[in-house]
Amino acid sequence: MPGTDLSLLIDAALKAGDIATRYSGKEAKRWEKPDGAGPVTEADLAVNEMLEATLPAARPGYGWLSEETEDTTDRLTRSHVFVIDPIDGTRSFAQGSRTWAHSLAVCEDGIATAAVVYLPQRDMLFAAASGEGATLNGDPISVADIGTLADAEVLAAEPNLNSTHWRDGNVPDFGRAYRPSLAYRMALVAQGRFNGMLTLRPSWEWDIAAGDLIIREAGGLCTDRFGAPLRFNNPQPKLSGVVAGGKQFHTQISSALDPDSAGIPGH
Repeated sequence: MPGTDLSLLIDAALKAGDIATRYSGKEAKRWEKPDGAGPVTEADLAVNEMLEATLPAARPGYGWLSEETEDTTDRLTRSHVFVIDPIDGTRSFAQGSRTWAHSLAVCEDGIATAAVVYLPQRDMLFAAASGEGATLNGDPISVADIGTLADAEVLAAEPNLNSTHWRDGNVPDFGRAYRPSLAYRMALVAQGRFNGMLTLRPSWEWDIAAGDLIIREAGGLCTDRFGAPLRFNNPQPKLSGVVAGGKQFHTQISSALDPDSAGIPGH
């Protein structure tokens, strides 16, 4: 079933790209969500409407969790759940950038089993199904591990380098870069373009479910900031950050993090 679910997600992601690219980012109508939850555009809503109309119809027994759909407890009764971010990187989309993605996943009993991260304006479609490996535009991809953290190129927002996050205040000496879409950051690690990524603040499931599977199928390790495997379809759909990369990178970066710094803001 993961393979057939993946085909379904790929078709849906391509349709999502067709819809989203009809809107000019800066011209798309935009609103701010309540409580500082960030922006939403008419493109997010149009993509979500299409996905919510087509995916559950194709899998009637599956639950539904999307950033742009009001959540209900119904999904908690389902073993299979769609976990969807119609546009990850909405702020980037609204600014006219090309660095935004559709993030689509199916999770079974809390584990991501089929996943797509699609950047239509960069012609990059990352995909994975359990036990079948990870691909970019159909070609196999794999993580690029490192020997020491000093050799690593890491995707992380600058607040993650605050010394309070690290044991004894010692921030590792690695190269740092950033991309606005969390799903894209994870996909780039799976591709081997970067050795790892981390975000230390609580993270919504729809931002990371697809990237989690793609990294794992590319031979990497993906956990929360405390080293626990990521499990999805929780009553509160947030996880304790993400640390991902090759296994050597993951071991070293996890050892350097201060486990007592969880209450400190990080991005």
